Amino acid sequence: MRRLVAALLVAGAVVTPAAAREITHAMGVTDVPDHPRRIVVLTNEGTEALLAVGITPVGAAKSWLGNPWYDHIADQMADVTVVGEESAVNLEVLVSLQPDLILGNKQRHEDIYEQLSAIAPTVISERLRGDWKINMALYTDAAGKGAEGQAALDAFDARVAAVSEALGDARAEEISIARFMSGQTRIMFKDSFSGILLDQLGFHRPASQDKAEFAEQITKERIPEFEGDRLFYFTYETGNGEGDGQAADWLADPLWQNLEVVKAGKVHPVSDAVWNTAGGIIAGHLMLDDIETIYGLAATR
Repeated sequence: MRRLVAALLVAGAVVTPAAAREITHAMGVTDVPDHPRRIVVLTNEGTEALLAVGITPVGAAKSWLGNPWYDHIADQMADVTVVGEESAVNLEVLVSLQPDLILGNKQRHEDIYEQLSAIAPTVISERLRGDWKINMALYTDAAGKGAEGQAALDAFDARVAAVSEALGDARAEEISIARFMSGQTRIMFKDSFSGILLDQLGFHRPASQDKAEFAEQITKERIPEFEGDRLFYFTYETGNGEGDGQAADWLADPLWQNLEVVKAGKVHPVSDAVWNTAGGIIAGHLMLDDIETIYGLAATR
């Protein structure tokens, strides 16, 4: 693939726009054009950041769920070219799009950063998990929409504050979160997309989940750790039935059925795409929609 990219560069297939300003990011400092017009984004949360400020990328990494995009962004992505997955970028397709800016993430793309930079100015965020706001500020700044990005983030935080106020005493609840996947179950902690937002809303977490970490795979013997005042669970199902099968198996287990939160009827299945996988501002608003619906609050948008 390195040879392919090099050959295309020599052949003049890659167009690098004139640089106009410097952006400091996880891999260094990069000159980017003032008004990039052909942006390729290589993370799902980055795609949502661009869409939120009115930018449709020419190429993007495939959504983790959906064919090829999450249902909640599919209408806006109809003309966008898939450039592989976050962890498996198709450089040949990427080159063919002749981008003038590439947005990626160090956890996913550090190993191919030099190749990406040979194609177009490339800006890389540091982390994923709960850092979507930091990343959105970087991506939108690099795309020449820093002010719009900050305005969108400020509006989001204002909405979170409004929902938090409306929740009132309900914020005292300890919220438990489970994720089912093919062959595994995770207990989700605070350094996750849903964990960060629940914390911002003012909710508490059970002691077993009150950790500044992402998640941990557990066995059925630890089902009691899912106890809480309210339990949300989401299932990563790709279409082969294995995620749904894992969820059905655990939900039927006597230890699960014996949880007080289950007996109280305060268990809620929610979207894995919205509560975990998409990881961006559009999903964040949809998660707030879910919170408003579940707690019987008036809509704030």
